[in-house]
Amino acid sequence: MIPNNFEYFIPDSIDEAIALLTEYGEDAKLMAGGQSLIPLMKLGLSFFGNIISIDRIPSLSYIREIKGGGVALGGLTTHSMIENSDLIKSKYPLLAEAVCAIADVQVRNRGTIGGNLCHAEPAADYPPVMVALDAKFKVIGPKGERTIKAGDFIADIFTTNLEYNEILTEIILPPVPAKTGGSYQKLSRRSGDFAIVSVASVITLDEKNNCENVNITLGAVGPTPIKAELAERMLLGKNLNEITLEAVSEKASEIAEPTSDIHASEEYRKDMIKIFTKRCLEEAVKRARGDGIT
Repeated sequence: MIPNNFEYFIPDSIDEAIALLTEYGEDAKLMAGGQSLIPLMKLGLSFFGNIISIDRIPSLSYIREIKGGGVALGGLTTHSMIENSDLIKSKYPLLAEAVCAIADVQVRNRGTIGGNLCHAEPAADYPPVMVALDAKFKVIGPKGERTIKAGDFIADIFTTNLEYNEILTEIILPPVPAKTGGSYQKLSRRSGDFAIVSVASVITLDEKNNCENVNITLGAVGPTPIKAELAERMLLGKNLNEITLEAVSEKASEIAEPTSDIHASEEYRKDMIKIFTKRCLEEAVKRARGDGIT
């Protein structure tokens, strides 16, 4: 199908893009890689009179270490750049696992992390991973720059807490403590499909291999990523044996808020959250007992 007519702008800078967003208001839409927006427009499910493409702003595409040991990702960094980054593989393989689960090579070559996050698809791979990693998002608008925690970024289905004239410019990943392990587990019908359920976890162990800190985030079982805080509390200070992980996984499934659709029933998703949470935690613990996230 062919989308309706629209004006197409290609700004050279962030300031120019913000000015255009401010001028055209709700009739304008920012486009990064276009892998989500263009299909919606072709299907007639989304229409904007003004499309502002920012994919030619080179200052938004990068992966670099920052002071303190963390890593910063530009909003226009493509999935394939993250997938092939030795820095990401060595420090955040949890993220490397997630990006490899996104669609196919062609989509990963064009799609961007910023565009994916701003699309706020409930079954997407990045959102639960960003929450599990305690990432922060740097956004810029006419009033200047502000930072949003990953857990506060998505407000609802396909809705973020960005103002209409703000741009997500950078994703900041915190440094990884010693004896930390992470994992991302996803159930989908086929490789590259959206998740039926997904789980991201990050665990830090103390000197006795007891749980010192943990983050468990569920994806595709609610309008936004769900941080399983009650399940996390059950792990703190505990030795992470199979019995403990079984009980925690059961608690995570109780927290989930899935709905039934053509892909899976609510009951099935609840059962799968339990199974995939346990798998995710087992892998995270295994990695934490090695030399950091490996």
